[in-house]
Amino acid sequence: MDHESGDDTLASAGFLRVPDEQGGRAARRWWDANAGEYLAEHGDFLGDVDLLWCPEGVRESQARLLGDVAGARVLEVGAGAAQGTRWLTAAGAHAVATDVSHGMLAAGAAATGAGRGRVPLVQADARALPFADATFDVVFTAFGALPFVPDPHRVHAEAARVLRPGGRWVFSVTHPVRWAFPDDPGPGGLTATRSYFDRRPYVEQAADGRVLYAEYHRTLGDHVADLVGAGFVLDRLVEPEWPAGHERVWGGWGPVRGRVLPGTAIFVTHLPAAG
Repeated sequence: MDHESGDDTLASAGFLRVPDEQGGRAARRWWDANAGEYLAEHGDFLGDVDLLWCPEGVRESQARLLGDVAGARVLEVGAGAAQGTRWLTAAGAHAVATDVSHGMLAAGAAATGAGRGRVPLVQADARALPFADATFDVVFTAFGALPFVPDPHRVHAEAARVLRPGGRWVFSVTHPVRWAFPDDPGPGGLTATRSYFDRRPYVEQAADGRVLYAEYHRTLGDHVADLVGAGFVLDRLVEPEWPAGHERVWGGWGPVRGRVLPGTAIFVTHLPAAG
């Protein structure tokens, strides 16, 4: 458990290097504290029993990026309140949800208690999954885990370890191009102000310098190198276009810049079959 204490009032924010240990452990505390607010703001769009890949509105029910999940053993990493895992269970999968945040999993447990589908919930760091080798047919995450750790290669390595040969690993992240632009859904987000190659994370700090939140940037090349290094084969890179008539603003995502700049990258990959 993180025993840090102190005033968590935001004192400063920006792109700067911080010790990996501090940045990597900030996510659990931040999501525990903000789970309720996040779900109150976005819960209607996420749905109670649904798998939403991105703010552009791509849903697994139409996209089928995970393939045929009926009867498959599926692991969701960074599952939040487990909406996606509940949808997979309803679709016939044997699905398990993991998240580092007790606050998010508690929201998932509350949804289960309200009769929205019973699924196993496991609190775990995506870099050290508590499952045996070759346990799952599919592992996935929709904006979970990867953006919040300084060492995403460990997440890919764990996904590879718990997947059976031939298994599928699918994940969505903020499109790396976005990091060159201000996080503004309006016209202010259309002019590049930073180098795409500046890999310093976005960090929020308290007055005493403690890291309250950290989000990490990887270029497209970095993501591919991490995947190849973990033994995966890249099958598809999906860059969803902003759909006509979709006017919802979610953080830096919205129709103004969504119509001209990619907001999400979805990587569809697999492990080579044995033999």
